[in-house]
Amino acid sequence: MPYVTSVVTLMQLLYDSPDDCGLRTAAHLRRSHPSDKELQLAGLVHDLGKMLRPSDGAVHGELAAEAVRPLLGERVARLLGLLAAAGGSGPGGASSGGAGDGDAEAAASLRQAREAAAAGAAGPDAGVLEDWRPLLELVAARSCRGSGNADGPLGTPRGPVPGAR
Repeated sequence: MPYVTSVVTLMQLLYDSPDDCGLRTAAHLRRSHPSDKELQLAGLVHDLGKMLRPSDGAVHGELAAEAVRPLLGERVARLLGLLAAAGGSGPGGASSGGAGDGDAEAAASLRQAREAAAAGAAGPDAGVLEDWRPLLELVAARSCRGSGNADGPLGTPRGPVPGAR
């Protein structure tokens, strides 16, 4: 399983994406759920599994969830897993699978935004990928602190470690 452990690596993967569906999905979510940054990022990276293993079509959502878990945290991974369990962009509601109702509702919003983006529905200007870097860095830094990871989302720190002798 390839893990994405730095914002730099994640950005490169997203730049290499053949389309901008993730960018459009995230833009829809930014407009409909402006305070839910993790949901927006789940929209941005939901197609990551396709880039990591193009031949594993049935498990792209699970691959994306596991790949970003170390960098973006449990909630983003859980939302991607719920999206995958609901069939990605298929009809019907997302099952909570033990997650809180808020995450089931967020996953349903993620699915709807993904459908709108895939259909090319008129929506907010998607902007450019670089606009998302600060939010990726913020969520990644919070996730790294929460997991006790000594390395930050940009890799191993350089220079002297504060407080070290």
